[in-house]
Amino acid sequence: MPVYKAPLRDMKFLLNEVFDYPGHYATLTSGENATPDIVDAILGECGKFCEEVLSPLYLSGDEEGCKLDNGEVTTPAGYRDAYQQYAMGGWQGLSAPEEYGGQGLPASMGLLKQEMMGTANWPFSMYPGLSLGAMNTIFLHGTEDQKQTYLAPLTEGRWAGTMCLTEPQCGTDLGQVKTKAEPQADGSYRLTGTKIFISSGDHDLTENIVHIVLARLPDAPKGTRGISLFIVPKFLPDSNGDVGERNGVVCGSLEKKMGIKASATCVLNFDGATGFLIGPENEGLNCMFTFMNTARIGTAIQGVGPAELSYQWALAYAKDRRSMRALSGKKEPDQVADSLIHHADVRRMLLTQKAIAEGGRAMLYYSARLADHMVEGFTEGDDKKAEKYDDKLGFLTPILKGFLTELGCEAANLGVQVFGGHGYIREHGMEQIVRDTRIATLYEGTTGIQALDLLGRKVLLTTQGGAVREFTLNIANFARKHLTDKRLRPWALELLKLTGQWNLLTVRIMLAARKDRDVVSSASYDFLMYSGYVTMAYIWLRQAAVAVDKLDNGGEESTGFYQAKLATTEFYFERLLPRAQSHATSMLSPSKNLMQLDAEDLAFTG
Repeated sequence: MPVYKAPLRDMKFLLNEVFDYPGHYATLTSGENATPDIVDAILGECGKFCEEVLSPLYLSGDEEGCKLDNGEVTTPAGYRDAYQQYAMGGWQGLSAPEEYGGQGLPASMGLLKQEMMGTANWPFSMYPGLSLGAMNTIFLHGTEDQKQTYLAPLTEGRWAGTMCLTEPQCGTDLGQVKTKAEPQADGSYRLTGTKIFISSGDHDLTENIVHIVLARLPDAPKGTRGISLFIVPKFLPDSNGDVGERNGVVCGSLEKKMGIKASATCVLNFDGATGFLIGPENEGLNCMFTFMNTARIGTAIQGVGPAELSYQWALAYAKDRRSMRALSGKKEPDQVADSLIHHADVRRMLLTQKAIAEGGRAMLYYSARLADHMVEGFTEGDDKKAEKYDDKLGFLTPILKGFLTELGCEAANLGVQVFGGHGYIREHGMEQIVRDTRIATLYEGTTGIQALDLLGRKVLLTTQGGAVREFTLNIANFARKHLTDKRLRPWALELLKLTGQWNLLTVRIMLAARKDRDVVSSASYDFLMYSGYVTMAYIWLRQAAVAVDKLDNGGEESTGFYQAKLATTEFYFERLLPRAQSHATSMLSPSKNLMQLDAEDLAFTG
């Protein structure tokens, strides 16, 4: 199995030359210490940790999986040592507030770290990754006493965290939550109920696990308006803030999953567990969803990560494996056959992976700048700034999460195809990438849920098409600047056409939905995918524009690097972007062809 290599050259190209992160960090209070030298050092050390420590555990962790014994979960061999190295390195507190032991760096630095960790070993990265949601929730909505009790050990990585939402009878529809929280005389609550699909719900990596749990008070209103949020630690902190007595929360079983087997996905039983209210009563969803946009960016990494990993391994295999002769003539006449890399269809698959990985990474980094401003608005109490950037990010996150994870699955499957029969065999690792990636289109909301959020809520309901108009105006303005360069003109013209079409499609769906509500649901998936292809085209044009400038005036990278960016842009616009038109056609198709068949007539069996 090939090893993972951190794509530092591409990362630095995006950070320094495409999106000017040094200039961006200079505008942030949290960016004071994020100097180019510090950022380079962090990227280098994180890359080394991912290559040398996490990547070697990827296959073995899948083979061994997690084990449950008497309510306690054991992680695969090597995981505890790797986690200790992670915690000792200060990686958990990279973007956490300094007053609670963190390094106070911008939120985007955590994203860069998470991308490398998630690509090298996604199942491992989920353990510390889930803690970030708990940390953010406590930081924004917890009392000062709760912050003092929980944030320092979470930031140090001594404790871990989870988010406990889903129950057997409800997933996305959290209005059906049944877990009960009964007030106690001492101000605490007794929680009773069952949560399922809880990533990192139990493990042996840390001395304590802090669960953030949705539950209902006895007199709570029905539906989502009656849900509160609670802190429920596995071990109750004692008077000194250390681990105390065992709480009434136990792992009842481990889910038997298709992939990410080294990540403990638990059924958690709360049996009179002691919990502490966080935030106002009956406003648990509002508190929990404060950082949901950043969580969805994190999930989008599992579209980019597998595309990158599968591409790295498929590329190495295609260079080494020999089969037949290239149709254009012998390329390696001294060998028994030509390498796979010389066959056009193999190039099609590899370039698709490359375009997805590098285009997806650029989309993430573009959005991470917005996340930095949003997080700083929240932490500094600037509600206006926080809301402004949360809205901008809110439009992009369903595209990032839905579109990139769908393409991540495609890229992972292409990797298996490049390997041929060997791709189907476990020892080569390619089929594991496919299995591990499949979950990405499901959690944090399925692709269909992301699509409804984008079209139904963000575009039609909240902004009446304004979100599309604002974003496409930015794209159009950028494209117009590059119409005079003959190398960029064809792509800039195509983008200008697409911005007009995107707005027209939005209006047509809006008008159709007035007569037929099902149109929103029937069009949403195609609308999301169309939006994704156009957004990625915009991001590829931005990379191409920089490549042209650096080829003319010199840059940090080699001529070959910049030429490869132009070649990949050409491939994307000519081979992948045309898919957008099929989605445009499909989204305007009437809902009747989906809904006219009676449910009982969908299948006929003997």
